[in-house]
Amino acid sequence: MRFLVLVLALCLTSAQGHVVQVRDRQKIVGVTETDDWWKTGVFYQIYPRSFMDGDGDGVGDLKGVKAKLKYLKDIGITGAWLSPIFKSPGVDQGYDISDYYTVDAVFGGNAALKKVLWEAKMLGLKIILDFVPNHTSDQNEWFKKSVNGTDGYEDYYVWNEGKVDSNGTRVPPNNWVSIFKGSSWTWNEQRKKFYLHQFATQQPDLNYSNPKVMEAMKVRHHFYRETITLAKVLTYWLDQGVDGFRVDAVPYIMEDKELRDEPLTPGHKYDQNDVDCVERIYTKDIDETFDVVYAIRTHVDEYAKNKKITTRVLMSEAYADPDKTMRYYGTSDGKKLGAHFTFNFNLLTMIQNKDFKVADIAKAINLWMGKMPKIYTPNWVLGNHDNHRIASRLGSENVDPFNALTAFLPGVMVTYNGEEIGMTDGHVTCEEGQDPVAKKDCSTYNATSRDFERTPMQWDDSKNAGFTVNEKPWLPVADNYKELNVKKEKASPTSHLSIYKSLIQFRKKYVNRPSKKDKLIVGGQSKVLKLYRERDEGSYTLLFNVADVRQKVDLVKQKLLLTTKPSAQRQIGSILEDITLEPHETVILKTA
Repeated sequence: MRFLVLVLALCLTSAQGHVVQVRDRQKIVGVTETDDWWKTGVFYQIYPRSFMDGDGDGVGDLKGVKAKLKYLKDIGITGAWLSPIFKSPGVDQGYDISDYYTVDAVFGGNAALKKVLWEAKMLGLKIILDFVPNHTSDQNEWFKKSVNGTDGYEDYYVWNEGKVDSNGTRVPPNNWVSIFKGSSWTWNEQRKKFYLHQFATQQPDLNYSNPKVMEAMKVRHHFYRETITLAKVLTYWLDQGVDGFRVDAVPYIMEDKELRDEPLTPGHKYDQNDVDCVERIYTKDIDETFDVVYAIRTHVDEYAKNKKITTRVLMSEAYADPDKTMRYYGTSDGKKLGAHFTFNFNLLTMIQNKDFKVADIAKAINLWMGKMPKIYTPNWVLGNHDNHRIASRLGSENVDPFNALTAFLPGVMVTYNGEEIGMTDGHVTCEEGQDPVAKKDCSTYNATSRDFERTPMQWDDSKNAGFTVNEKPWLPVADNYKELNVKKEKASPTSHLSIYKSLIQFRKKYVNRPSKKDKLIVGGQSKVLKLYRERDEGSYTLLFNVADVRQKVDLVKQKLLLTTKPSAQRQIGSILEDITLEPHETVILKTA
């Protein structure tokens, strides 16, 4: 018998910090898996170009991914989501898609993905694909047909004739500025119109005001194959066996239909080289955008229901203000559902350097939990392919504590490949770099490039860190790979990797098991963060010493379960009434 899912009931209080009360009865499907499998999952972001090169050409690929899936299973990962692997000219490292149905040859083509999906199923791992709905490549057949005015494709993208200025020159219709600098409009001589692109010139925006692009999301399942829409793309890959999608750049899907000028940002003058010179009130997070996300969720949910399979999960990426970010989950009453979870970047964007305080971490957690609609599931992200690595941003000494933090908190945990071994940013020159935006201006490359956090995964101490047998990898390997790699860390009980595995084991054994209640309190002293979780079977405490010196903390008879400093003179399982934390140490305890 199928049971209805009881939504999360959250109870908030502000007495000692933030408290969240979680009640969840899982919907049973089959024998061992539930529709709520994702709610306590550990998702691992793979940047395919940099993960593992399986064919020796210097670029990571799906053959390499397949070879390392067992590694992910061994460290406790629930599912892996792959940054874009579809056919692309590579103007924006795969986020400019020329064919949504074809895996790029550089990654091994569709056959290689099929093998990855099969191997993942055998191991019990989920595979999530990146889905880019806002724009395509200008090499996509849809755009070529739109340029030609082919019947049915004329308005597949956002076109406008522009206006004539005082000099008689035809100019863009408004002042919109691209995320990648310059005007958001480019003139197409063949079509004799401007087309909109919120990102690179080669990434034209799809027109979701066009029913042929958007409305078909809402029709019944058996019509999808008759319709030329992105819904058809989703169905195609779900049919192949993927377990969900990470939806990219969702805030930019819809724009103001009246094409009104954006207001200038206070303190800025209009400068197309300054991406912050305008306030994006007409091109980002507008009301209609949320409806698109809700339609995508409806499609994915109906697919799973019709096929009688477990949840196919949606993750959304939205760097937005908290109130708008939460709307991507769905409406607060749950009548309209969006992403199963929208990425929580608070620990990434609000804690950007080594000078963080206990209050900064508490604020980042409380802000999310306080804003999140009560029926939804939290998630915690520490890094990704667009931001400096934890070790470089916050210091190597804080890698384990922050991994512990995300493992302890309720909900979904997201890890960027390499963070489990404490990888640092690599050294890449502008000449060696591959980031198309940063390479436009080598004078600012070091400040703007995303290449540093994308250097190849460090597997062992052989040449090129075991990433490739090719003489030259697509990006240079970080200099410290001989000391910092998976092989070496597997052999050390005190390594980042060993501690990460212990954290995932703790998470699965204690705080991710079904519980009628789950109360979270965030508090602490000036130098020691304290997280407290009360559950059916007992209560758990996490202490994180953010200081460079030892800190003593009084306890009420607690059992030590885990420490990020295994070399410290204390025994796991011992009952403590006080503890002196080492600098940058995190411990997890259970009330005795």
